[in-house]
Amino acid sequence: MQPNCLLPESIFRGDGAGPKIDLGLTRGKLLVLTLGITSLVEQGSLQVSAWGSQDGDTWDTRALATFPLKFYCGVYSILLNLAGRPETRFVRAQWKMSRRSKGDAPPMFGFYLYTEESGSRITAAAA
Repeated sequence: MQPNCLLPESIFRGDGAGPKIDLGLTRGKLLVLTLGITSLVEQGSLQVSAWGSQDGDTWDTRALATFPLKFYCGVYSILLNLAGRPETRFVRAQWKMSRRSKGDAPPMFGFYLYTEESGSRITAAAA
């Protein structure tokens, strides 16, 4: 199973939301969300979350999963358990960022986000 790219690697300079992604065959399954932070402006913080929708227009009032606040480059993974939510057909990323210093530069992060079925790396390695 190929990973679903929720956000291709890009530079972001403020809060935002990504496009809606149809879960397809991974609907109702246990997924792994992987966040890769590739660049940043010092003293910045980033929080990324995944949101679900049945129709792609109306989004849940609570995030399906949220990464802890991040301050450094790296690759981070969390579980997104959709087993009890078979009605969730679409998912999208949302992010918030801030900067602790009083400098003129706004927050900036380069990052990407993808999801894949839990265990898919093990299955691919065994094949």
